[in-house]
Amino acid sequence: MAEKKYNTGFVLSGGGARGFAHLGFIKALNEEGIYPDVISGTSAGAIVGALYADGHSPEDILKLLNTGNRLDFMRPTLPREGLLSISGFIKIFRDCLRATKFGELKIPLYVTATDINNGKAVYFSEGDLVEAVSASMSIPVLFQPVIIDNIQYLDGGVIDNLPVHPLENKCRHLIGSFVNPAGYVEKLSGLINIAERTFMLSMTKEITEKADKFDLLVAPPDLIHYGILEQDKAKELFSLGYNATREKLRDEDIRRKLSLHQGIATDF
Repeated sequence: MAEKKYNTGFVLSGGGARGFAHLGFIKALNEEGIYPDVISGTSAGAIVGALYADGHSPEDILKLLNTGNRLDFMRPTLPREGLLSISGFIKIFRDCLRATKFGELKIPLYVTATDINNGKAVYFSEGDLVEAVSASMSIPVLFQPVIIDNIQYLDGGVIDNLPVHPLENKCRHLIGSFVNPAGYVEKLSGLINIAERTFMLSMTKEITEKADKFDLLVAPPDLIHYGILEQDKAKELFSLGYNATREKLRDEDIRRKLSLHQGIATDF
């Protein structure tokens, strides 16, 4: 069998504000001595992956992104190609990063976006970092497409919301965080809420199709109660990801797969 290029790969799904759960997921793994040698992310997972690969801790990323209000990140725009503009987010994100190019990151990173001209997923791993992440997080209807080299890009989750593909057959261990659980929602109203729900439902197939590719896949079911624009719930979402990951790590079979010592510290 060919030797794997990396020991551990993290795969982070899209999910808007629910992506704060990725930070809790990473913190719980780091506490067990598990760190990624490579990261693949879509949308919110691309944001978290880029900041973490840039050298920021999960707690620092939470502070960086949990400041101000929603309008600091996105603003209403004329609804020609999208209802909201992410220009505010691009400025904040660029100010937070030390790296400007993929090659300057401390950890290799793949960012998934959807090429809507050719109808395919594209996995960026070189070039301008902010440009690729902005393309990856441009949710259809809500945000305007991002144009790179005359190609229009939208959220990577349109085609690949749990982007394991760039890491397949390259890692001894694959660990994933999926933050788009499907479940019953009692009432939907307003264009943005309906667009959000429609987009989230289109991505739920990912977890059933790809779960067996992972040594550990965390998908907190309680995330169904949070919207993808609820940035003000960042700390709650962080805790959900953290607690769900710690619970998974209590499973002896998972610990054996990840070559961890038996037992896990009790909650504090």
